[in-house]
Amino acid sequence: MHDIHTGPPPAGPLAGFTVGVTAARRADELIALLRRRGATVLHAPALRIVPLADDAELLSATKELIASAPDVVVATTAIGFRGWIEAADGWGLGEELLGRLRETELLARGPKVKGAIRAAGLVETWSPRSESLAEVLDRLLAAGVAGRRIALQLHGEPLPGFIEALRAGGAEVVGVPVYRWMAPEDLGPLDRLIDAVAVGGVDAVSFTSAPAAASLLSRAAERGVREPVLEALTGGSVLSACVGPVTALPLQAEGVPTVQPERFRLGPLVQLLCQELPGRARVLPVAGHRLELRGHAVLVDAELRPVPPAGMALLRALSRRPGWVVARSELLRTLPGAGRDEHAVETAMARLRVALGAPNLIQTVVKRGYRLSLDAGECAD
Repeated sequence: MHDIHTGPPPAGPLAGFTVGVTAARRADELIALLRRRGATVLHAPALRIVPLADDAELLSATKELIASAPDVVVATTAIGFRGWIEAADGWGLGEELLGRLRETELLARGPKVKGAIRAAGLVETWSPRSESLAEVLDRLLAAGVAGRRIALQLHGEPLPGFIEALRAGGAEVVGVPVYRWMAPEDLGPLDRLIDAVAVGGVDAVSFTSAPAAASLLSRAAERGVREPVLEALTGGSVLSACVGPVTALPLQAEGVPTVQPERFRLGPLVQLLCQELPGRARVLPVAGHRLELRGHAVLVDAELRPVPPAGMALLRALSRRPGWVVARSELLRTLPGAGRDEHAVETAMARLRVALGAPNLIQTVVKRGYRLSLDAGECAD
C-alpha cells in the first residue's frame, strides 16, 4: 500500500504536519524517520525502478564493454556499482566484467563507492575526498580525454553537463544505465498527492531524485493541474525539500524554491524538515495559552490537538486577524462546501472548541461573529 500511513502521531517536531514522500527506493526508511518525529506521511512513488535482471539496456551496455574495453570507468554510486556487478553475475557475465574492470582506470566518486569497488575484489585508481563529480570531471579533463573511451555508471538520473563536457573534449562516452526509472504502474497514489499539493493539503513534499521531481510535475501537467500545483509550490504553502542540488534542478527550472540539507542524506533531509516546518507555524498567545497552528493540528501549550479540516479553516481565518472579530458570513466562505447556512459555522466552531480542549480560546461576539481571545498587551495585526 502506498497511501496515507496512519496511527496516533507522537508529539514531536513534525507532529501535526503532513509530508509527501515521492521516493520509490528506500521509501520505508524515509517514512519511518518522518513518522518517528510525528509526521503524517502521504506516500506516492513518482517512479519505479526497472528491475536490473530485466534491463535489456544494462545487459547490452555490459556486453559492449566486455567486448571492447574502455580506457576509464567512472563509478558514481555504491548501490549502483554493486547492482551492476550483481546483475552481471546473474547473466553469467560477472567474471568477464570484473576482468575488464581490472584492466581499466577505475575512478570512484567517493568513499562509499570505493567500498563497493573493493568489496568486488577491485581497487580504484583514484577517488576525490569531496564525493564531487565535478572534481572527477576536472581530473579527467586535466589529463586529456581526446580519443579515450569512458564508461560512466549512471544511477537513475542524468548527470548535468558531465557527459557533454567529456564529449566536447573528444571522448567517447558509454553510459551504463543502472537503475533506470519509469512511471509507476499504479498512478493513483501520485494523483492523490498531486491533488493534495494543489489545495495545500500537505505541508511539504520530499524529493530524493531529480526524475521523481520531474515526474510529479509532468503528471500534474498531464492531468491539467500544473498551474495550481506550481502555485502551491512557488507560493510557499507547500515546501519542496530535496535531498541535494541535482534533485532540485527540475523544480528550480520552474521557479520553485527548494530547501536542501548540507549533507545529501535521508537523515539530514528529515532534520531539515524538523527545522523548517515548525519555523513556518503560526504561534499566538491566546487566553493564557500558547497556540501553535500546524498543518492539520494545533499545539496547545505543546500538547498536540488534532483538528478537523473545517475547524482548521476557521482557526486560520481567525488567526489572520488575531484579536479582531471575524463575521460569521466571512467564516462561512472559508468552509469547504458549506453553502449559505451560517449554522454550519456554529457547528464547525463547536467541534473546533472541543478539539482544542480549551473553549475560552475563541470568544463569541453576539450578533457579530467570533474572535481569538488574544492575551492583553499583544498586538492584533
